[in-house]
Amino acid sequence: MAGVSISPSDASEPSDASGPSDRSGRVVDLRRYPVKSLAGERLDAVDVETRGVRGDRLWAVREPDGRIGSGKSSRRFRRMDGLLELTARYDGDVPVVGFPDGREVAGADPDVHAALTAYVGRPVTLSREDAVSHFDDGPVHLVTTSGLAALSEARGGEVDVARFRPNLVLDTGELAGFPEDEWLGCRLQVGEAVLEVVSPMPRCVMVTLPQVGLDGDEALLRTVTDRHDTDFGVLAEVRSPGRVSLDAPWRVLGHTTDR
Repeated sequence: MAGVSISPSDASEPSDASGPSDRSGRVVDLRRYPVKSLAGERLDAVDVETRGVRGDRLWAVREPDGRIGSGKSSRRFRRMDGLLELTARYDGDVPVVGFPDGREVAGADPDVHAALTAYVGRPVTLSREDAVSHFDDGPVHLVTTSGLAALSEARGGEVDVARFRPNLVLDTGELAGFPEDEWLGCRLQVGEAVLEVVSPMPRCVMVTLPQVGLDGDEALLRTVTDRHDTDFGVLAEVRSPGRVSLDAPWRVLGHTTDR
């Protein structure tokens, strides 16, 4: 799936009030990533459950020692070059993995493990999440059109939102800078779901790597660091499950201490 650039629209009007509870707008992009670190799929609507967006990062490329394939290495993850250039989409409850040569292999096909092993050059399997979550830090990742515009301005050209792999892109109209900074500790009504913003989303080298439809961009992480202290977007937990669709309204309900 090739990435796209999201530009602010007039779906939400800027507010004269300074409090975060006065912010509202529309959902302008909705994405899910069936396999962790693979390019995902854009959706028209999806159920948001306690775990997060249904099926999001529910599968992963796993090594025999249990470490999960990623664009970076850590205690839980192991960098696998080229993984970000694969695609994944759901066919029922099982992902279909797409390779750069155009092949697609269904996750239910026993050959998927051999195909992934040959591609990454080490023994791996396509595995469903068990007791340990595949999420890095939080279940739902939000970015705003204002934040993307601010980053693009600092970069000197459009930055493709696909590099950041969000679940939801929220239109924030003409608000300047990073309005999501005000939402930490706040609850948001997004479609039928209620989310609580719990932390900024820290960025790493993954945003600079080649991805489906995108070349590498070694300077991007420096831009994020210089403009916004390595953070872009926010992470949220689900307080009330519900369905979210494109163009669904969102609004900030207020700080959790005010409720």
